[in-house]
Amino acid sequence: MPKFKDHTLRQYLDVLASLKPVPGGGSAAALTGAIGMALISMVANYSLGRNASKDTDHKIRNILKKSENIRKRLLNLVDLDAEAYLKVVKSRKGTPAARKAALRQARKIPAEVCRLCYTALDLTPLLVKKGNPYLISDVQCALEMLLAAFNSAMINVEINQ
Repeated sequence: MPKFKDHTLRQYLDVLASLKPVPGGGSAAALTGAIGMALISMVANYSLGRNASKDTDHKIRNILKKSENIRKRLLNLVDLDAEAYLKVVKSRKGTPAARKAALRQARKIPAEVCRLCYTALDLTPLLVKKGNPYLISDVQCALEMLLAAFNSAMINVEINQ
């Protein structure tokens, strides 16, 4: 299976729009979350060194480290969701028990996307308060992306019941 995370944006969107089972909504949710996290990382990067307080800079560095870890995990989930869904498709020809197991596994990926997006929300208050003031709209955009990723992933958790 191709690694969608290594596709260009155009390639990913072309495959997403095509008549193929993957990537789908779960993969797109993970990618949306990763984009939100990239915005948080950008704001953190632009905010470092702009504060009189070394303590604030230390906290922003921690935000950056956490946001990058979450972003990388979400990007990996782009592919893991696609792999899990292909197993669901394959399980349709198998036993009810095999299908149930595939669905259970497929639920785990979007559930993790939800958890990561929820965790990421805690990274933003300090950036709003002490971050680069010219990038407040980027924090807001990041929050909207994370909310969209959370809601989209939750739909996938529910459909895979």
